[in-house]
Amino acid sequence: MPRKKSTHIDDPIAVGKRLKSARDAAGLSQRQLAFGGCSAAYISRIEAGDRIPSLPVLRELGMRLGVSEGWLATGTEMREASRLRDAEIALRLDDVDEAARLFALGLDEAEDKPSRARALEGLAELALRSGDPRRAVELAEDTLLEAGQQPEDRPALAECLARAHAALGQLAPAIAVLTRCRDHLEDDALQFVRFSTLLGAALTDGGNFAEAERVIGSALARGRELADPYARARLYWSQSRLLVEEGKSEAAEEYARKTLETLRATEDEYAVGHILQTLAHITIDLGRPGEALDLLKEGWPKIASVGTPLEVAQFRIEEARALSALGENEEARRLAMEITQALGEAHPTDAGRAYVLLGETFAAVGEHARAQEVYELGLELLEQRPPSRYLIQAYKQLATLLREQGDSEGALELLERALGVQDSVARSLA
Repeated sequence: MPRKKSTHIDDPIAVGKRLKSARDAAGLSQRQLAFGGCSAAYISRIEAGDRIPSLPVLRELGMRLGVSEGWLATGTEMREASRLRDAEIALRLDDVDEAARLFALGLDEAEDKPSRARALEGLAELALRSGDPRRAVELAEDTLLEAGQQPEDRPALAECLARAHAALGQLAPAIAVLTRCRDHLEDDALQFVRFSTLLGAALTDGGNFAEAERVIGSALARGRELADPYARARLYWSQSRLLVEEGKSEAAEEYARKTLETLRATEDEYAVGHILQTLAHITIDLGRPGEALDLLKEGWPKIASVGTPLEVAQFRIEEARALSALGENEEARRLAMEITQALGEAHPTDAGRAYVLLGETFAAVGEHARAQEVYELGLELLEQRPPSRYLIQAYKQLATLLREQGDSEGALELLERALGVQDSVARSLA
């Protein structure tokens, strides 16, 4: 049984400084931190050293901020709190093995709910990074149960949970989490933009372009007051992604290059690698696969070093697309096969894209039976997700193959399906 610890509250000014430090680190305003029995005004008085909070209030504040009540009260880290702090530092430095070890130890040693929740949250982030989004969802939900909180109370966890749902193709719960966070954090311009852009991306992936445009538009209007380069980059990137999905590649390239210019100033190599991938995708669509390969060559070291297995696979899809467009079918096929094996069934859109790409390479060398087989595998996966341009392209490519083999009836059926998907997407824009 965990031992009971007595906690004596330190000088009120020191308590107030620690509370403000933890609140700033969590990115929360006093109003966002407030709860029943502890108003924003009361938090302001605690931070000013004018009020001595009770231990139950400190416990609730600590739970919301991811710190222990003992640290808020006395400034002393208990063993498990110190362990978790080191784990979080290791995670920020991308030392995932050390972070995993320390979070697991922190969870074993945790003697209160806030510490358990903090350890579970770190393990959820690690599960997502390691390519296990299903486990990430489980751990994130365990965190919220342990903390007695909602996703919007822990913004970093909320983003992890939404990304994990999206990786599993579960867009509805991802959109629900992001909507709650965006609405809850409306008074914080930086967080509002952050969750609006994430929400816009999820809506775009779901084919709800009209709502995505509305959400991104409101974020663009709000983002004008922000000097933060990451906020501007998020806005440009989300606009670029939406334009890509709408088939407006020239306009998408303009916003992607604005994103790249903004991110280069931050020297964030990981973020730069991602936007180079986006630019490569666009330049392939615009018929410039050689330029795309140059962009991917620059971005690869940045993604390979710290990217998740899913991010690496998505990056390699663009490389295979560029090689296929250049007629390098054997190399494109090898890459596509590796990608399908790496993705499995957890990421249907990307796995479906890889199968369709594999079909292209077989069709290009006249292996029609193999091409049809893998096209159909790709379609089976893509049809599990909301309507998308990838599904439309796959229908059209297989229809072309069937027509060349003399199966006009089968080709016509596929083209009718493609038109049906196009109509459904067009309705979402209305």
